[in-house]
Amino acid sequence: MAYKDLRDWLNLVEEKGELKKIEGASWDLEMGAITEIIYKEGKSAAPPAVLFDKVPGYAEGFRTLFGLTTSPKRMALTLGLPEAKSDLDVVRAYRDKLKDLKMIPPRVVQDGPVLENVDRGEDVNLFKFPVPLMHELDGGRYIGTACLVITRDPDEGWVNFGAYRGMVHDEKSVAFYVSPGKHGMLHRQKYFDRGQPCPVAICVGADPLLFLASGNEIPYGLSEYDYAGGFKGEPIDVVIGEYTGLPIPAHAEIVIEGEAIPGDNLGEGPFGEWTGYYASAGRPEPVIRVKNVYYRNNPILCCARPGRPPSDYSYSKCVVKSALIWDELEKIGVPNVNGVWCHEAGGGRMFNIVSIKQAYPGHSRQAGLVAAGSHAGNYLGRYVVVVDDDIDPSNTFDVLWAIASRSEPTESIEIIRKCWSGPLDPRIPVESKGFNSRAIIDACRPYDWKDKFPAVVESSPELREKTLQKWGDSLFE
Repeated sequence: MAYKDLRDWLNLVEEKGELKKIEGASWDLEMGAITEIIYKEGKSAAPPAVLFDKVPGYAEGFRTLFGLTTSPKRMALTLGLPEAKSDLDVVRAYRDKLKDLKMIPPRVVQDGPVLENVDRGEDVNLFKFPVPLMHELDGGRYIGTACLVITRDPDEGWVNFGAYRGMVHDEKSVAFYVSPGKHGMLHRQKYFDRGQPCPVAICVGADPLLFLASGNEIPYGLSEYDYAGGFKGEPIDVVIGEYTGLPIPAHAEIVIEGEAIPGDNLGEGPFGEWTGYYASAGRPEPVIRVKNVYYRNNPILCCARPGRPPSDYSYSKCVVKSALIWDELEKIGVPNVNGVWCHEAGGGRMFNIVSIKQAYPGHSRQAGLVAAGSHAGNYLGRYVVVVDDDIDPSNTFDVLWAIASRSEPTESIEIIRKCWSGPLDPRIPVESKGFNSRAIIDACRPYDWKDKFPAVVESSPELREKTLQKWGDSLFE
């Protein structure tokens, strides 16, 4: 792999011209608003990672970082992929790597940079770090956004980490929300059902590869450490937490360690989420009582500011979801998949497009149903659009053209009811039990008469190439 830890990664990102440094911004809404403006109104097609330094009221060297993997170059660097020219090229490269991915378990080491400083007991103070207030209507300051919330299954022993949000209540307490059905929720509930505290470690500054693994669907029972090690090509070094016994990344920037006790709840939320809404109202959630905090000298707090897309978080979600759904389609036996794109407008979850070369009757419906029901495409999904192989699924205009011209509403739309949703879904009433529905939109030429479908009005590839050879130098001056 090209880098060892977050700091090596940042140096490479800066060399590529994709790091913006800002000094003097406040944790109180300014960091969040600056990041939003850069990602929504900036002139670059690939917005930079944003590193905030010299935060007013905080010790020299305590920094925050936003927008870790929100560009094709940073995604390729993080995942060990060749640099790509298009979004779909990044997805293809990710999917190709998944085909031969070998899981590599973590390696326990006795020491690491994360142990340079250890605050225990009364010395713990989460406000030592410049934890941002992200959005104006947030219920508090969130230290857990671009994070790894690490738990262990008490029965089976496997370790999970997920990007579950954590709101700081006081110097030693973090309320943490986990969406229904997520593996961290299942682990926590097993402890609570027994009346036992759940050991938890939250890494809030780490190798961006670990954050990518944290925020996406990994099969039940498989540790994200093993998955990330497979992409890295070598084990992830971990040290064992003093209080919990959980493995924590040895090269992490900041790790919070403690436990959640059954019935010990505090208010959490609201929080501006990746859907673009404050979808989940504030509610009581389990609280982590912090026992230890480990951190490097001059630590970097990693953050994500989700919100109305595009955000500093949405692009990487789209790439990884697209590759995972594509991989699941092929593994289950759906042939001739030409591409998958989980649209950024849907936060990488709610509007997904699959391009296929139709091979038999029902092929397009099969692709849509499998994509909607796949593990990577199921949680909070809403629309799946299936298009022919002449449509680039990442080209919004072409996808809309296919829907407008090749689908017939009375024939082309299937509805699936009572699907997996949750409180982050803005269209589900707060009092609902978390179900939503799915629409499969078949925007392919009808298979039974596709050969008679009107021809597309477009120059043939041969005519286009011949014309470019003759006139290309003068056409785009």
